[in-house]
Amino acid sequence: MNVLVTGGAGYIGSHTCVELLNKGHGVVVIDNLVNSSAKAIERVEQITGKHVDFYENDVRDRAALDRIFEKHDIGAAIHFAGLKAVGESVQMPLEYYDNNLFSTVRLCEAMRDHGVKNIIFSSSATVYSGTNQMPLRETDVTGMCTNPYGWTKYMSEQILRDSAKAIEDWSVVLLRYFNPIGAHSSGLIGEDPRGIPNNLMPFISQVAIGRRDHLNIFGNDYDTPDGTCIRDYIHVTDLARGHVAAIDYMVEHRGESVFNLGTGIGYSVLDMVKAFERVNGIKIPYEFAPRRAGDLPKLYSNPDKSAELLGWKAEYDLDDMCRDTWAWQSKNPMGYGE
Repeated sequence: MNVLVTGGAGYIGSHTCVELLNKGHGVVVIDNLVNSSAKAIERVEQITGKHVDFYENDVRDRAALDRIFEKHDIGAAIHFAGLKAVGESVQMPLEYYDNNLFSTVRLCEAMRDHGVKNIIFSSSATVYSGTNQMPLRETDVTGMCTNPYGWTKYMSEQILRDSAKAIEDWSVVLLRYFNPIGAHSSGLIGEDPRGIPNNLMPFISQVAIGRRDHLNIFGNDYDTPDGTCIRDYIHVTDLARGHVAAIDYMVEHRGESVFNLGTGIGYSVLDMVKAFERVNGIKIPYEFAPRRAGDLPKLYSNPDKSAELLGWKAEYDLDDMCRDTWAWQSKNPMGYGE
């Protein structure tokens, strides 16, 4: 099957392209390269020995989407494209709503008009309400999001849910995942944020390589054992394989499906720092800073449904995540910029 991967040059998208190609799927990527690099596509081809059809366009460009759907026999779409930094979304809400919602709408329109009926959406654990108890299950309350990024994911889910009801034979899989970290075992592709990293692990690795003086830990007074936020960290390769498993599932199941992709284990920020230091033998200096707007104290998953229905479960542990992160960063000190 030919799979259209929006945002396929990005961190999660590029790793998913590798897994799709390894499973025999054809891959077509559309990415505007705002937060990604075309070098990631070259490296995907290097890893797999297979070709990727790449288009440098914005998913909101309907004419570009039409050209892609007309040229390629697309069987499914995986929709990653979007802005994704929680803190930044609080400062730039209009940009987030414009980019993330209209890209979803334009993609759905193009799929409808070209008869493509399968879509996997890169959603997020941020759609869950802070009122839920941990671990989070797919049936838990959503909404009451604490930041614009979360609301864009929540609203995009609703757009897709309504489309699945309205358009005959549509299959929509909503994958709510947690905190992807790590990198491909080759060290050829990994997370390469533009500017100052908004996520924990790339900041830790940039401190380790000497690009940053120290790590700022936002808040040490949360109601957690060590006062720092707890998250469910998942290896990006596990996450990518979850998307491939979802393709196999959606072909046999019409309508809407929702799955958590996570390990079910919560680690604090300090847990992550200590694990990285232990695994890689590198000291990470850090300082505590005020809480960051929109952060919840705890967020981790119950992934049992994915294990039961997708036949998927995370295989990599925290040591693997830390080791592969450092392998990528040490081989690519400036990311794709070198």
